[in-house]
Amino acid sequence: MTATRTPGMPVVEDGFLISTSPATGAEAGRLPVSDDKAVDAAVDRAREAGAWWAGLGFDGRKVRLLRWRALLTQRIEELAELTHTETGKPVTDAIVEAIAGIEHVDWAARNAKRVLGPRRTGTRLLVAEHSGHLEYLPFGVVGVIGPWNYPILTPLGPISGALAAGNAVVLKPSEYTPAVGQWLVDTFAEVVPEQPVLQAVHGLGDVGAALCRSGVGKVAFTGSTATAKRVMATCAETLTPVVIEAGGKDALIVDADADVAAAAEAAVWGAMTNAGQTCIGIERAYAVAEVYDAFVAAVVEKAGRLRLGEEIGPITMPGQIDIIRRHIDDALASGGRAVLGGADAVQPPNVAPTVLVDVPDDSAAIREETFGPTLTITRVADADEAIAKANSLPFGLGGAVFGKANGIRIARRMRTGMVAVNSTLSFVGMASLPFGGMGDSGFGRIHGDDGLREFGRAKSITVRRAPSLLPSMTFERTPAQVRRIVKAVKLLYGRRP
Repeated sequence: MTATRTPGMPVVEDGFLISTSPATGAEAGRLPVSDDKAVDAAVDRAREAGAWWAGLGFDGRKVRLLRWRALLTQRIEELAELTHTETGKPVTDAIVEAIAGIEHVDWAARNAKRVLGPRRTGTRLLVAEHSGHLEYLPFGVVGVIGPWNYPILTPLGPISGALAAGNAVVLKPSEYTPAVGQWLVDTFAEVVPEQPVLQAVHGLGDVGAALCRSGVGKVAFTGSTATAKRVMATCAETLTPVVIEAGGKDALIVDADADVAAAAEAAVWGAMTNAGQTCIGIERAYAVAEVYDAFVAAVVEKAGRLRLGEEIGPITMPGQIDIIRRHIDDALASGGRAVLGGADAVQPPNVAPTVLVDVPDDSAAIREETFGPTLTITRVADADEAIAKANSLPFGLGGAVFGKANGIRIARRMRTGMVAVNSTLSFVGMASLPFGGMGDSGFGRIHGDDGLREFGRAKSITVRRAPSLLPSMTFERTPAQVRRIVKAVKLLYGRRP
């Protein structure tokens, strides 16, 4: 490694993208960079492969996806070690991430036919002589632009959904984690060697832009809100539809009757796992006055036991350290207090767990995504105030609630796509639930039935099955027939409930 190279910062040298460990600087991967022609060529290959893949039908794809699931499971330690090297996260965290990704592959393979397969639909009065038929056809090729913070789990959501729906996939992994992305592609090729159904293209942001312009049928993106807007603008040039999972600033609400110890344990996990580099991570906590002091004390005690280099890895993206430092400094300068960590917690490439209290609502630490192992805790009078503060930001990804009597009621009032009650982050591991946000956190869904439908285009077909008793959709209808239609409509729909 050259002396000027920053550990963890990807570089392009002699046509290769080189990724390094943010912890040690050791080289983790070296992949050829794809220029615009290479991206277009990959998409062209994917179109042919996608036609073959779609022709296998749901059952044929299911068998192959389950073989891939088995291979991922058999080699989970290898994948976790590579992820540890490339991101710096602890191996145990990488194993948990891989398991969640494997769950999503399994669920998509087993449920695609039920969700997307042909079915009959009900009919209505004006077309009673017709039967309705609905099915979801693949787009052909789906482009997936993945993030660096969860390079296994997050791409596997749209990849598994798109593949199960019958699409070929071209993956553009983050430039910080290209080796993990290529590993996923290579293992899939081991169980599906016939056609390049899953490919990867590598490089910096221009490669993602080229993928958006390449003529793929849909793009699934995960990353920051700012980058999401650029992806959408590029896709808009060709009216390419997108699924966007962007940034978050998720809140945890601790109600008066919460199990404080359990809430604190979950808060620490939600805020500090993966060194806080989690889009659905808990960055804000709102605790009602009755339990505030006990909750703060419990969080500080539990977070204070975490060890750098063991439970807490380094910050994967070196540039994020400046953002974390700015948020902590701003919180302290505006009157906040660090009850754990603080300004001295930032020691690149590491940031120690930091808990901040008395932070003003207009500070960067409250309003902007930090993406580090920090947590603000705010005292509120009651759950209503907590909900108002939690909903005050333009983000709307996930959240959490701890409380016995009103936990679900509070969860329903939170302006987010997902909420965990008496846990944190648990919805990401439940493959049957859709995952996604609203507002500045994006739109569309991966996972669950809704996630599968994102990767199939609805095709509606009507089939005449009998002569028209009440012919309405024809110029040959008679005045008498129109009168009968009006009479039937009044009988069916004219009565007030």
